[in-house]
Amino acid sequence: MNPTLVAVGLSLFSAAAYASAAVAQERLAARSAGTGTGTLRLLAQGTWWWSVTLNASAALLHVAALKYGTLTLVQPLGALTLVAAVPLGARIAGRRVSAVEWRGTALTLTGLAALLVTASGAAPDEVLSLPQALAVAGTTAAVIGVLARRARPGLRHATASGFASGVASALTQTVTVAATARSNSPFSAQVVVVALLVAAFAAGGLLLSQTAYQGGLGAPLAVVTLANPLAAAAIGLSLLGERLQGGAAGLLLALVGASIAAWGVVTLSRTAPEPAGAPADAPLDGLADDDHPVAAVLALEPNGVAHEPSLTPRQAGSGHLTSL
Repeated sequence: MNPTLVAVGLSLFSAAAYASAAVAQERLAARSAGTGTGTLRLLAQGTWWWSVTLNASAALLHVAALKYGTLTLVQPLGALTLVAAVPLGARIAGRRVSAVEWRGTALTLTGLAALLVTASGAAPDEVLSLPQALAVAGTTAAVIGVLARRARPGLRHATASGFASGVASALTQTVTVAATARSNSPFSAQVVVVALLVAAFAAGGLLLSQTAYQGGLGAPLAVVTLANPLAAAAIGLSLLGERLQGGAAGLLLALVGASIAAWGVVTLSRTAPEPAGAPADAPLDGLADDDHPVAAVLALEPNGVAHEPSLTPRQAGSGHLTSL
């Protein structure tokens, strides 16, 4: 079976699962906000556990996609979560998809289709060596340190979050391919150390995105979504021997496709409400708005690594469900 088709199929199911989980979390947040539901009661609700199961399934599908597809192919497809959230959220809210949402969806799909043509290829077989993984981790940590040195939330934190998440996915691919290789032990030093780096960068990306969203939603969401595949593709093309198909023409097509997809992501991100005047300790208050289903994807890590929804200190009293 064509590995590219397998990777695309797994990515599609992963995006659908992430979007379904996000919309379910959004609806649960809307129902819980005015009822004073406590944390323990939320844990007892089937909807909450259903969203957790969907998130976990989506993460596993994403990891499996990285086994069969290159980073330049799989990571941009993460934007499909935004696309899938639009019709799902609109259907549950009982409204029609807006013209702006249709335009953003069409642009994103068109750009991703162009990238799909150029990024297709054989299943990945090269992995980062332990020195390479440590070098990537050290360089990325230094870049993140520079970007996030300011305490005030902003696009610097969003960029740092996207880079951290993209590197986490690149390292995840190394763990997946190395652990399943017949010539390598699944508990080798390379696999164990890189797995620890994956956990560190996934957690770092999560915390940085939380900080970035304190200053607003639309622009940081777009930056995180775009910086993620950029970082992963840089690693794939420079260290893992990944190549774009079609030579110079393929490179041009990839650049055009990436630009169109980025335009679509920005358009979709603008459909999410800005929490104007929201205090810094409650960056996600007010995002359970039925008119803005794309905001629900904030319940997910942008790199395709799921995390469980939880309550912020401020929201614990009101039972407003969100994610850290």
